[in-house]
Amino acid sequence: MAEQAAAQIHQSGLDYGTLSISDVFAMSGEAFLTGVMEGRFPHPPMAEMVQMHITEVANGRVVFLSDPSARLLNPIGTIHGGYAMTLLDSCMGCAVHSTLKPGEAYITVEVKVNMVRPIQPDTGEVRAEGVVVHRGRTIATADGKLFSSAGKLLAHATTTCSIMAAPAAG
Repeated sequence: MAEQAAAQIHQSGLDYGTLSISDVFAMSGEAFLTGVMEGRFPHPPMAEMVQMHITEVANGRVVFLSDPSARLLNPIGTIHGGYAMTLLDSCMGCAVHSTLKPGEAYITVEVKVNMVRPIQPDTGEVRAEGVVVHRGRTIATADGKLFSSAGKLLAHATTTCSIMAAPAAG
């Protein structure tokens, strides 16, 4: 499967790209995300943009680490809120993805984010933890929390995702 990854870029020891839809949804979500974490499958290109990577995968739980820098500053000198939102959307969506059976897919329907503290370029590494709260047949909800390396809460979020049959390859 990893041999079929397209548009891979090698940087900082990680490969970036995508697998075909049929390859992704032929395995369980937990198996796929574990493969990404272990480097058997490429990290999504979005992960390169915000320099995030998966460090933990379990059924219903996924953790990302990232290190904000000045490249993410907004006009008022703090890290842009979209960075926190991206990390939270990713960890919560992947937590839902980790519950998928082969042949299932999901799409995010709604995300609600609360910023608690500003993120500065010198905040250091941040940790985004996503946990499924409810997984039904067609709807899943998850919570996400973003922490500084000192353990301070920076932001928290909730998501609702729709579960469906995986799209056919095409």
